[in-house]
Amino acid sequence: MLETQIAHRGILDPRLLAVMGNVPRHRFVPPDERMWAYSDGPLPIGHGQTISQPYIVALMTDLLRLDGPERVLEVGTGSGYQAAVLACLVAEVHTVEFIPELGRQAARLLQDLGHKNVHVHIGDGSLGWQAAAPYDAILVAAAAPDVPQPLLDQLAEGGRLVLPVGGRGFQELQIWQREGTTFSQKNNIAVAFVPLRGEHGWK
Repeated sequence: MLETQIAHRGILDPRLLAVMGNVPRHRFVPPDERMWAYSDGPLPIGHGQTISQPYIVALMTDLLRLDGPERVLEVGTGSGYQAAVLACLVAEVHTVEFIPELGRQAARLLQDLGHKNVHVHIGDGSLGWQAAAPYDAILVAAAAPDVPQPLLDQLAEGGRLVLPVGGRGFQELQIWQREGTTFSQKNNIAVAFVPLRGEHGWK
C-alpha cells in the first residue's frame, strides 16, 4: 500500500508514511470487507458512508502541512480511520460525526487503540466545533456544495482547510488558507466523496 498507492504517487513525507504503515486500517472496516482493507479504493462502512481510499487519506493529510503541535478539526468521523492517522501526527484532534451510531462506534475503536488525544463529537460538522476553536488545520471528509463559512471562521491564523467542493457526483479537492481576514484558495485533484450533511451541507 505504501509503495504502490502512496509513495508512488508523490507523497514522500517520512513521518506520514510511517503513520500510514502503522495504523491498522483493517480494524476500521467491517469484518466482511477486511480482505480489501489495504486495497486502492474506498470501502462501505454502513449507513451509506465509506472509508476513503488510502491515497486520499494520505493526500488530504499531506496537504494540511502538519508539524506536530497542531489542534486539528475533522468533519465526518466515519470509521475513525482518518482521525487515527491525524492523532499520530498532531497534539489534539476534534472530530465531528453526523450519524450517532458511527460516531459512537468510532469513539470506542479509537479508545481501544489508545488514541487519547482524539475527541469524538456527535453533531453537525458543517458548523465545525466552536468549543475547541480555533484550529490550525481542518479536514472535511465529505463533499460540500460550497465551503462552509463556519469552518473558515474557525481556522487559526495561517491555518489550512482541505475539503472536497462540488456536486453530488464529483468534486474538486480544495485547499483554503487563512491570511488575516482573507483566505486564499487552490484546487488540487478531482475526487468523489459522499455528501456532507448538515446546515451547510446537502439538504
